[in-house]
Amino acid sequence: MHARGKYPNYIKRYFKEEGIEIQFGEGDEALLAEHTVDFISFSYYMSTTATSEPEKYQQTKGNILGGIPNPYLEASEWGWQVDPVGLRVVLNDFYDRYQLPLFIVENGLGAKDQLVEGPDGELTVADDYLIKYLNDHLVQVEEAIQDGIEIMGYTLWGCIDLVSASTAEMSKHYGYIYVDRHDDGSGTLKRYKKKSFYWYKDIIESNSEKLEK
Repeated sequence: MHARGKYPNYIKRYFKEEGIEIQFGEGDEALLAEHTVDFISFSYYMSTTATSEPEKYQQTKGNILGGIPNPYLEASEWGWQVDPVGLRVVLNDFYDRYQLPLFIVENGLGAKDQLVEGPDGELTVADDYLIKYLNDHLVQVEEAIQDGIEIMGYTLWGCIDLVSASTAEMSKHYGYIYVDRHDDGSGTLKRYKKKSFYWYKDIIESNSEKLEK
């Protein structure tokens, strides 16, 4: 409805079968048709695999979606399967469906980070796993652009470590800036730039030319 300005027919049928009556005043339908959204935004972290046998479904930690593991994909420590090509598939599907610019507002990998001493003697996190995750997904975003998809933006989740909304853990690190805070509330809250911080800076400054394809 937000994209086309009207309820789809299958929803109208559902309303009718469930005895739901939507009250429209004079001019309401014209207002809906006139004020549609300018773009579609969505979050993408993982893909799930369906099965015709519901009893085999498994609940992924911190995710409301169920499914079965895809044996061809790697997974995070929380069981979220890493599927960069799936992002390209979603971008193509959404653009074909809505014909509106797309904005990837969340994309990232939760991981157990470990502070180490960097080459300059400063503490950092050698998070090559996050760099690979982001690199591979951004490569697929570029592929989608070549497919003719209009992509207006991309933001990863998140810039700085914070409590994971899905599992209520501080130890599930997403950011490219490490925060010294632990699940029990201890820590100094001091910030440290991770290896991924400098990598992502290079990707932005080079307009993605430094992506490994």
